[in-house]
Amino acid sequence: MQRDDAFLNAWRNATAPLQDEAAAGLAPERPVRRFRTLWISDLHLGTPGCQAEALLDFLRHTECETLYLVGDIVDGWQLRRNWYWPQAHNDVVQKLLRKARKGTRVIFIPGNHDEFARRYLHLNFGGITVAEDWVHETADGRKLWVIHGDLFDGVIQCAKWLAHVGDPLYEFTLRLNRHLNTLRARLGLPYWSLSQYLKRRVKRAVSYVDDFENAVAREAKKRGLQGVVCGHIHHAELRDIGGTLYANDGDWVESLTALAEQADGTLEILQWSDFLPAARHASGRKAARKHLQHA
Repeated sequence: MQRDDAFLNAWRNATAPLQDEAAAGLAPERPVRRFRTLWISDLHLGTPGCQAEALLDFLRHTECETLYLVGDIVDGWQLRRNWYWPQAHNDVVQKLLRKARKGTRVIFIPGNHDEFARRYLHLNFGGITVAEDWVHETADGRKLWVIHGDLFDGVIQCAKWLAHVGDPLYEFTLRLNRHLNTLRARLGLPYWSLSQYLKRRVKRAVSYVDDFENAVAREAKKRGLQGVVCGHIHHAELRDIGGTLYANDGDWVESLTALAEQADGTLEILQWSDFLPAARHASGRKAARKHLQHA
């Protein structure tokens, strides 16, 4: 199967109308948080590492005027090797299409894992616009360059830490991460990323992330823009680099994060675990204490 065929088949598989969530008992049981803009990237739909259930929960409990899909949404690399498309991945695509139909402006900027989608620039898929990059203007007037970030790999000339989803070591880390967080959930503990922990403690990985952030920020400054929003390296961040705003929305394989713009233009990193009700963690901790008392 060719990569572009994998991409098109993935979207065709999700063209069935999304069921009425309220009628099906799937309406949000928690308040919906509203934002001016949301950025998400590196979903890697089509791989076992994609945290589709968490992402779907996040999408059900957020609304925005504009939603940016900042690359590596569908993983064509993995789909070409092995077709993997469970119902949860189908539900995510359906949810994105439904948001577009209901008035959310959805802009898809392909990355390296869905680079084949760059053949369809300026076209529209179910209300979703495909673009190579974008300049977003915040409510307070700042202009931000929105890109995936893979084009900077060659500029940095540094070995990438776990850059390819599909690498055996990376896949092993993700599997271990899933099992670990299943146990943590049973104990009432919040989500914690093992792979992010390892990245922060491997000198080579830290150097790559730092070099990447600086290279992207420099290019945004050269373009006369106030900042940049990207993905690619699975490392959520929001900071100033030499007077240029650098924002990375993270991913939905490891960190489960998004970037959000409030109505006044304020930007923040959102953690999916923060969207979970406190009662859920409390009940889990209570069950964990009971389990430990009887151990």
